[in-house]
Amino acid sequence: MGESQQRLDSLLVWDKSPFFSDLERAALEWAESVTLCSETGVPDEVYKKVRKFFSENKLVGLTYLIINMNGLNRIAVSFRMTASTRTE
Repeated sequence: MGESQQRLDSLLVWDKSPFFSDLERAALEWAESVTLCSETGVPDEVYKKVRKFFSENKLVGLTYLIINMNGLNRIAVSFRMTASTRTE
């Protein structure tokens, strides 16, 4: 999709990597907080940070995307799917 391998490899350490913009860092922090909401409660400071970059409508869209990806990941884990799993 046009992303460099360097940025993809840096996703695991997005908060320490110099390869992401402030907007991207806010979105990644939001994604992490929403994903771990039972642990983080999605802190107010994370919400305030992401709202600097995203309107309410855009943040709703981003949140739905995060929820969708989390759901798909849970399905994949539950059914022991791997990258090479194919449906028939």
